[in-house]
Amino acid sequence: MKTTGITRPVDALGRIVIPMEIRDSFGIKTKDTLEIFVHGDQIILKKPVDSCVFCDTDEELVDFQDKKVCKTCLLGLQKLQ
Repeated sequence: MKTTGITRPVDALGRIVIPMEIRDSFGIKTKDTLEIFVHGDQIILKKPVDSCVFCDTDEELVDFQDKKVCKTCLLGLQKLQ
């Protein structure tokens, strides 16, 4: 894991500011959502990646009832009818 040497205080509401340089390098924009993971004693922030609910691919996704489904799985579902 790479250290930046940057520290930030946690405010009274439990918030921290992610430095602009880091936000820019990861393409994090205002109002973006970040996933929060805990791994041992680490807190990990990650930009969520849309993926198919069935096969986890991130290619050729379509919205189906508020879920992401790839075209391959969507065709498979259509064959079940």
